[in-house]
Amino acid sequence: MDLLTFALIVVACYTIYYYFKNNLDYFKNRDIPYYPAWPLLGNMATPFFRRKHISDLVRDMYNYNPDAKYIGGFDFVRPVIVLRDLELIKSVAIKNFDSFPDHKSFVDDSLDPLFGGNLFNIAGDRWKEARNLLSPAFTSSKMKGMFELIAQCAENFVKYLEERPASENKMIATKDLFTRYTNDAIATCAFGIAVDSMKDPKNQFYVLGREATNLEGLMTVKFFIARAFPQILKFFRITFVRDEIVKFFKDIVGATVAMRDEQGISRPDMIQLMMDARGKESKHLKLDLTEMTAQAFIFFFGGFDTTSTQMCIIAHLLAIHPNVQRKLQEEIDEVMRKHQGKPTYEDINGMAYLDAVFNESMRRHTQVGFIDRLCTKKFELPPALPGGKGFTVLPGMNIWIPAIGIHMDPKYYDDPETFDPERYYEKKVSINDVTNLGFGIGPRACIGNRFAIMETKLMLFFLLSKFNLVANEKTAKPFVYSKHTFSIVAKGGYWLGIEKRN
Repeated sequence: MDLLTFALIVVACYTIYYYFKNNLDYFKNRDIPYYPAWPLLGNMATPFFRRKHISDLVRDMYNYNPDAKYIGGFDFVRPVIVLRDLELIKSVAIKNFDSFPDHKSFVDDSLDPLFGGNLFNIAGDRWKEARNLLSPAFTSSKMKGMFELIAQCAENFVKYLEERPASENKMIATKDLFTRYTNDAIATCAFGIAVDSMKDPKNQFYVLGREATNLEGLMTVKFFIARAFPQILKFFRITFVRDEIVKFFKDIVGATVAMRDEQGISRPDMIQLMMDARGKESKHLKLDLTEMTAQAFIFFFGGFDTTSTQMCIIAHLLAIHPNVQRKLQEEIDEVMRKHQGKPTYEDINGMAYLDAVFNESMRRHTQVGFIDRLCTKKFELPPALPGGKGFTVLPGMNIWIPAIGIHMDPKYYDDPETFDPERYYEKKVSINDVTNLGFGIGPRACIGNRFAIMETKLMLFFLLSKFNLVANEKTAKPFVYSKHTFSIVAKGGYWLGIEKRN
């Protein structure tokens, strides 16, 4: 290597180093406390190299400076503000929502229409129109209309377990089991089709749906690349969902729409709402088949994967806390006796301890480690520390709301490591409660929270009426998060035994 080439390499390396070092001084130069970061990878180094789950990272960031209203952090090379103060969180997510209306988008919907074109990912006026269109699908009256459909799926689920030999129920991978139930519930309530994934786990709806919602392995790598360098995905045309899966879901939606149009069928579901809205004036939302499929898909994604994960979490917690499980079963038995085994929508919603178990599971192991909001209008934050300077959040900058940190803060929850449903007994949780962020907060909160809650409660109700959940040698104790995925997965997986009750 000649001297000139060596000199050019040294200059290039120094320039790159200086650029990223200067970027890491962003908060230092503004006198704002910040979580130490690496060049290029920022604070994402430990999750990227699978040294720490991202929820554990966010919790560490939240606890880094307990006196600060907020601290700085780095989402790879991008500076972010991590809010700690509850009043500031309410200000950003609710009171000044018009300045922070969107999520940070990292998927191009022209390249990846299912992941990029859905309600979670789209922004601005297009999001407003889609949200207004889809919100009526999740009202209490619509949930009541879907109740019998989901209850039937839950009863089929329990019947399947009853028919299995007891020996096969001693060691169960609950994620596989619960995704079959959630798959069938979503198929009938969102897509208007009937599948039985308990008896036919290789049906195409289940197999392709599970692949599309799998956040482990290569999918995790894609997410990291998309967050750090979305241009790479676009340049190499890397997608999250294979063309075969996109075509499958589009064909299902297309066939459902065509059949209902031809036969004059109407159902209380998301597809029907979008069908009814066709032809109505919309400036930013075009309800063609691709758009309808994208919106139905995010409902499928949430109902299939995240809901089944929450079921795994609750089942795990009940198995290792048999006293809580017995108390819940007593409530279930009472409702069963009163209503001859056929609870109504009102009966399930009126179960105070079941509600408490659900809410406490969402607090203890929230799947949303942090909630993000993208600034679209200049916004002034007060000083992070007494005597410090204020900070101006500029358009394009991201705000993080550390849900896991707040949920595990002893300032808000006594003995937060302990799973204790009594803290939620007969206590209502609203979508704007800043200490309960499992479904988000403010206008951008999860639109399908009522559906997810009903789907989960019905499964637990019928399952625990007939079975006990018991820990076995593969049950994760303690419950440590796997570092190999974005989602909450117990290290070693979710494993339990299911025994028939006397």
